[in-house]
Amino acid sequence: MVNAAGKFGPYDQPGQARASVVGIGQARALPLGGQSGSDLVRSRIALRVRLRSVRPGDRLPDAGVLAEELGISEITVRRALEGMCQDGLLDRRRGRAGGTFVAEDWDTVVALMHDADEAASLDAFHLLLECGLVAHGSGEAPAEPLDGLRAMVEEMELADDPAHLAELEARFHLDLAEALGGSAIREFAADLLGRLCLLLPAPQPEAVREQNRCHAELLAELGRGATDPAVQAVKAHHRSRHR
Repeated sequence: MVNAAGKFGPYDQPGQARASVVGIGQARALPLGGQSGSDLVRSRIALRVRLRSVRPGDRLPDAGVLAEELGISEITVRRALEGMCQDGLLDRRRGRAGGTFVAEDWDTVVALMHDADEAASLDAFHLLLECGLVAHGSGEAPAEPLDGLRAMVEEMELADDPAHLAELEARFHLDLAEALGGSAIREFAADLLGRLCLLLPAPQPEAVREQNRCHAELLAELGRGATDPAVQAVKAHHRSRHR
């Protein structure tokens, strides 16, 4: 997955983003023309919060560690973290127990950044991406990843914590992208989902449960290689998010 441009692509120069999605049969431009290295840091931290790998009040890895993970320069990461501190998303603490921490009021600050218009553009591309992946991979996805996705659907049926449901919803789409397109496509999905975490509120439990019925239908159709019904399940999921 690592390449000469860095683990997640060439993000060191503002405005530079990967130009195509590999593995869905046709290259398509990401609607992230303004995404810089700093934008990447913001979106990936937002995705980590949604996935609950870090939570409000948690200390983030050092800038050097984040730079290595993201494949961008350490100075870019430091600038991004400083900007997020200025925006109130992160807190900088000094001393032996210091570092950079996710702000305790993360959700309140993120709510001020919601942008429905920008989110609609990204969400439309995410729909296009998943329809392409499903059309390309229907009947060919390995059984083991699909079994893992089915287990996640069952877990969502039993979960009642809103944060856990939102986490599982995001994980489902990341794992689906990897199952149908490989690890590189998972990173494209992470680009989109991370941005959406900053632009839209977390889905409500009732919405996730409705979407989860679409997940189950999608996996059933993928399992039997029914491309058109599988694509329709993806579209139904998208429609349910906008009701």
